[in-house]
Amino acid sequence: MHLKKLFLLLLVSLFFSCENNEIPVDTDNLLIGYWQEPVYNNDTITFKRGSSLPNEAYGVSFDQAGGFIERTSGWCGTPPLTFFNIEGVFEQDTTLINIATESYPTNYTWRIIRLTEDELVVKKELSEQEIEYRSLMDLFNEIQELSSSVSCSDATNWLFTTYGAKACGGSQGYIAYSSEIDTNDFLNKIEIYTEAEKTFNVKWGIISDCSIGSVPVSVECENGIPTLKY
Repeated sequence: MHLKKLFLLLLVSLFFSCENNEIPVDTDNLLIGYWQEPVYNNDTITFKRGSSLPNEAYGVSFDQAGGFIERTSGWCGTPPLTFFNIEGVFEQDTTLINIATESYPTNYTWRIIRLTEDELVVKKELSEQEIEYRSLMDLFNEIQELSSSVSCSDATNWLFTTYGAKACGGSQGYIAYSSEIDTNDFLNKIEIYTEAEKTFNVKWGIISDCSIGSVPVSVECENGIPTLKY
């Protein structure tokens, strides 16, 4: 008899513990809450609702006061991963979620494709800032392609120059180039890129460190690749 009562008490306690572990849902705005276990499919991301942000995995949260948190390991995908929070704010405009944080990209937008009590599917829409940043990267890729278009076999044919602009002032670094390419075209592209990055930094309030890098003393050829020596 005592065993039967004990068994019933155990069943009741398990029932109520399950009830208490239910994930809360704001029925007035299903977006509010924690979203985790992202699945990426082309340009969409599918999240599952969670009870909290994961400790060692990617996730995001939206609160009723407009606060946004992204739990991320950053751009580096090399183990061991260290996860941290990036905080920001968001505004929801029907199916658009406009997000602003202090980390690049500082402003971006997700379009809600599907939103239920258990699932959030979003598609990232490029902001004006991201579109301009991609244009910068396209130009820099052209510069890198020109720099690597000639194999480095004789270091005496190689020079180097500064490129880019830090938000705090000064160049981003140095890049090597061969005297065998169209050097006027190469240096012109660098000038265009540098001025474009200055404009980008001012327009979007980009923050950078103010350190001054070392100046290379020469270029050496290593396995056909130009290497700056300091």
